[in-house]
Amino acid sequence: MPLSRPALLLRTGSRAVQDARSWVRAACEEIDRADLAECAEFGVSELVSNALFHGAAPVTIRMRGTVDHPRVEIRDASTEPPLLPVPLALDDEDEVLLTVGRGLSIVASVSDAWGADIDASGKTVWFTPAAEIDEGDGVEGVITGPAGAPPKPERLGSETVEVSILGVPLALYKGFQHHFRELRREVRLLSLAHANDYPLAASLSALFGSLERQLLDGLGHGQLSGVIGSGRHRETADLHVRMPRSAAETMRRFLDMLDLIDEFCRQERLLVLARSPEQVAFQRWFLGEYLTQAAGGRPTRWSGTHMTGRLC
Repeated sequence: MPLSRPALLLRTGSRAVQDARSWVRAACEEIDRADLAECAEFGVSELVSNALFHGAAPVTIRMRGTVDHPRVEIRDASTEPPLLPVPLALDDEDEVLLTVGRGLSIVASVSDAWGADIDASGKTVWFTPAAEIDEGDGVEGVITGPAGAPPKPERLGSETVEVSILGVPLALYKGFQHHFRELRREVRLLSLAHANDYPLAASLSALFGSLERQLLDGLGHGQLSGVIGSGRHRETADLHVRMPRSAAETMRRFLDMLDLIDEFCRQERLLVLARSPEQVAFQRWFLGEYLTQAAGGRPTRWSGTHMTGRLC
């Protein structure tokens, strides 16, 4: 059964660590995994301390994954990779901070897998609690998506096509971006933490990486993001880009992949929600315009008829 417990926004100060420990113990008990509570508390103490001392607000904690493989995630707004905490002078009431100063080796020793995922708006440091503490060196963490420039776009090459996407509804496009990022992140973390249990996640993660590199120019994210962030109150925008004609096949694979992912989401084999009918209609139209125009067709402006015509 997939988990998606609401995130807890942590207060600043030493009480945040105690709040996080209490929260994660309660979360383990709620899913009948009290066997993981001790390791979960140790890991949370370390990662929340790290986020408070070296990260940036807001700091949140949440539990995702499945009952068999619950994953605890600590998120903050800093894009810097996780650093080792520094020792602090502690009051008697701050026993929850006694793990500070021992470094991320604590997380490695109480986890089956752990790592950090960094994106443009911050980082998520995650771990899957183990049933017992490893007295050795523990498992090695994996950091993905380091801060910096986005993937370099593929060169357009000599055979390109001018594509016009007309009347793009910006609200639906922003939802498309959010869905893509959430799905990409979820399959990446699943593939890192439990590749043997979720072979599909590993395959999808590799495909997402390929798609990001190939479609960075083709999807026109820069143009639309500029319109969305310009401060102008617009509901729609026209997008005109040049794309390699060969990228049409990548678009086709992406459309097929989205339909496959929806089915796995409905079967609760992936943790994001399946797309709504409105999202499906928009994405089929948006990506379908590239396919149509790469094949020599004319652009079709978005309209409400796409909602009914494509879903009947």
